[in-house]
Amino acid sequence: MTPTTSATPNSATQTAAARLVTVMAAWNKAPDSAKKAAALKHYEAAETAHSRKDEANCIKECKAAEQALV
Repeated sequence: MTPTTSATPNSATQTAAARLVTVMAAWNKAPDSAKKAAALKHYEAAETAHSRKDEANCIKECKAAEQALV
């Protein structure tokens, strides 16, 4: 049996900085919508948390941005 690999790293193991990159890539691919606008607000909050070196809140906001895009 061959293990499966993913092009994107497991979001549970990503650092806050890597998570920001992943979320922005998903945001860039999303069509314009209210969901995209909501995700941007979470992404901006994640950037702010990251600049304060608050990794826990950065990841929390990244997760919220990801959910907003679903």
